[in-house]
Amino acid sequence: MSDPSHALEKAVAEFRRIFQRLEAEAGVRDQSRKHPHEFVRELADAGFGRLRVPIAQGGFGVDLPTLFRLLAEAGKADSNIPQILRGHFTAVEILRHADDPDIGDHWLRRIAEGAVFGNAQSEAAGTSPDFGISTRVHEVDGRRVVSGTKFYSTGSLFADYIRVAVADDDGNRWFAVVPARHPGVTHAEDWDGIGQRLTGSGTTVFDRVPVEENGELGRFKENLRSLPAFVQLVHLANLAGIAHSLVDETVAVVRSRTRTSLHALSEQATEDPEVLGVVGRLHTRALTVDSLLRTVAEGLEAADRDGSQQAYTANYIDVSAAQIAIVEAVLDAATIAFNAGGSSAVRESAHLDRHWRNARTLASHNPVIYKPRVIGAFVVNGVAPQSSYDRGRRSQEGRQQ
Repeated sequence: MSDPSHALEKAVAEFRRIFQRLEAEAGVRDQSRKHPHEFVRELADAGFGRLRVPIAQGGFGVDLPTLFRLLAEAGKADSNIPQILRGHFTAVEILRHADDPDIGDHWLRRIAEGAVFGNAQSEAAGTSPDFGISTRVHEVDGRRVVSGTKFYSTGSLFADYIRVAVADDDGNRWFAVVPARHPGVTHAEDWDGIGQRLTGSGTTVFDRVPVEENGELGRFKENLRSLPAFVQLVHLANLAGIAHSLVDETVAVVRSRTRTSLHALSEQATEDPEVLGVVGRLHTRALTVDSLLRTVAEGLEAADRDGSQQAYTANYIDVSAAQIAIVEAVLDAATIAFNAGGSSAVRESAHLDRHWRNARTLASHNPVIYKPRVIGAFVVNGVAPQSSYDRGRRSQEGRQQ
């Protein structure tokens, strides 16, 4: 029998070779709007998508701190990659907690073989103001099909299967697995955000797309308790990657400079105390982010072992606190990095601006403005944060009354 740890070691070495190539052209891709299709496929073929698939189903079975560390490395290479695969790794977590073990086993084995999942949860703007779901499962010729429109369908452009949030005729909410390349699936590619431009996060329309066999997931709330923290941690790992990329790219800018400012104390940028201080602050921000990411990832791993709602709630509060600090640290780093480079740092060819745009976009996907109040309400009054699942469920029940 092969040694799982040796197989993982070989796979990680291959991931890092792919990351190096990703990083070398990340700025150019951002500028030219070239999607990283080939890199997503290469990573899937190398086993990146099966990191959390249990060994019994053909995966590597890594723990959560290892997953998020590797996602941070991917984010350092190109922050589009962790976001593209956010829906994929979320699907894996749902499958690991699946109520029906046969369904979990079926899809985990497909993922171990290289299948990539995309995400389609958010409704298109204006279709569901009460956070309900207008995308429906209905029957055509005796087969269940999905019809509806989704916005922010990140990763679906790169996927083999899409996990679609749906409601059926009885008002039940769940996730339907559908084939990503079925003729009834249309990807509009209309995402126009200032950052994370290459994640395929636009509108997807489903027109009578058949639900796959074993394609019903996430019907029970108890199987989804880890997700609010998990999906946020993917963003935080991505931000950690951006922090490290800022350090490396700023160092490269400093080393390439042939002159300094009129008021500089040194004629060499690499010896300029103020410039060195900028790099020192960037390194400090990256270290802070790493420490927080590791702490909350270990906390979610512990909550998974505990399995109680109380453990998941406590971890979510910590993840929210980490989100506040990490967002502040990375956005600050993405701003002060320019101080180390002079006018040349703001040229488009330097590509430094993409780090602020990408970090700002990630910070806006789960608005950090609400997190201090959520944390305070829990710490002072013991009020647990509301989950999107509960909010949607209450909206659905309200319409049925």
